[in-house]
Parts: sequence; structure tokens; C-alpha cells
Amino acid sequence: MEQLTASELKVASILLSDYPYGGLVTIQELAKKSRVSAPSITRFISKLGCSGYQDFQRQLIGELKQRELSPIELKLTEAPSTGSHFLTDYTSRLVGQMTYMAENIPPQQFEKVCELISDPSRDIYILGGRVTDSIALLLSIHLRQIRSRIYHMPSNPELWPEYVLRMRKQDVIILFDLRRYQKNLASLAHIISERRQSTIVSITDKWMSPVADHAAHVFAVPIELETAWDTQVCLVTLVEAIIVRVSESNWAATRKRIEDWDAIRFRLSGDSKEETSDDD
Repeated sequence: MEQLTASELKVASILLSDYPYGGLVTIQELAKKSRVSAPSITRFISKLGCSGYQDFQRQLIGELKQRELSPIELKLTEAPSTGSHFLTDYTSRLVGQMTYMAENIPPQQFEKVCELISDPSRDIYILGGRVTDSIALLLSIHLRQIRSRIYHMPSNPELWPEYVLRMRKQDVIILFDLRRYQKNLASLAHIISERRQSTIVSITDKWMSPVADHAAHVFAVPIELETAWDTQVCLVTLVEAIIVRVSESNWAATRKRIEDWDAIRFRLSGDSKEETSDDD
């Protein structure tokens, strides 16, 4: 985004507001919506590395198909082994994806989201999808030890209205959603954006969950390893980085809360130890 001109930023904003469908209209329609000229769109498409508008649309259609691929379909496009032992080869692919993520997530955005989560005046609501909710739970468990007012929402949508009604404009909602996306998470994001106007953070992949349409901040993590199964390792890496960064934003308060937390936990478990050491 930082490399785009003012006209190109208008095009990008229109595309991201309805991604990827916003790019499946004619170039004239996109120009009209963006209030720029057709040549400006052509230059924008060229910066993305596409040979033309038709090539750009072909890639968007390809992304739409990629959104819904199951492990059975991914198996058909599996990359051959490099000849190394399976674990060595697999680990090498993971390292490559984590490096890619670190180089492509804007540092300013990462810091801004950690700043929002660190703000004690904001309630933090966290929820994931069918697979990713376990990672959402990991984030919530650690954040609860760092600060108060952390809420991991239940997976049952019938219980979501209670949480939505609690949300305030200054609160932060973190939603995890990787392909194959869950429609009810997108519906939840839409309702929150419309009725509560809370800040939504979307943690998704490069095909962009529909949740991202309603998010103020989007982290698109790499999940492909060219195997039948997508990886969650980059997602966990991002979550752990957030946990550490938030904990260090006010370490004195974090330490005090952990000490108080452990004092209660040890008493509940019957352990005579009421204070933690610096090594814990």
C-alpha cells in the first residue's frame, strides 16, 4: 500500500472493501466506483505483477477456487519431496513460510494491534473457527494471565448475542478464520461492525476470509506447504509474538498479575507455595 499513488490507493480500497468480488466487474465499472481513470487501474494492475486486467481477473477467480479446497483436493497438487527425510523437508517448508510472514506483516500494524490489546480500558473478545478456535483459546489463556477483561467466546452461535450486547465501541474483537471459511463468523463480524462499531482484528490467510471485509486490521498468514494439509504454525507464531509483545508493554503490571494469579492457583491446588520465583 505504501508504494501506491493516491489514485491507486482508491482502487485498492474499493477492491479490499469487497474482496475478491470487487475485481470481477469490468474495468469501466471499477474505474467508476474508484473515481479514477481506466489507465490508472491498468497501472495499478501492472504494479501487482499482472499482465493485464484479464490476467488480474483470472487470478482472482483462481483465488476463489483456492478458498474452498479440501485436503483431498490439495493432495492432487502436492509438491514432491526434495529427497531429504520427510521431517527435515517439512520443517524446511515451515521455516520458509515463517520467514515470509515475518517479512510481509507490516511492523506498524503489528505494533498497533498489540497496543490495542494492551490497553486496559478495552475489553478483548476472541473467537476462532472449527479448527482455529484452539489457537484462539491459546491466545486467550495467556492474555488472561497478562491482563483482565479477556473473553474467549463459546463456539455455540446461540450464545453469541450475549457477548455482542456487551461489546462497546472501544473494545477489540479478534476473529480467526482460515479456508474453508465459516459463514457464521462473517455474519458475526458484520453484526459487530454494524451495531457495536468495535474494532475487529481479522487473522486469516492470503485468500482473505469474508470477516476481513469488516475488520480494521487484517493479518494474512501463510498456510500453504504444498501438502494435503494447511499448516497452523505461522498462526501460532503470530499469536505467540503478540502474547510476548503485549506482556512486555507493561511488564511491571504483567508480573504483578501473574504473581497474584499464581498465589491463588497454588492455594487452590493445595500447594503450600504462595509466591512464585523469578525462574517460574
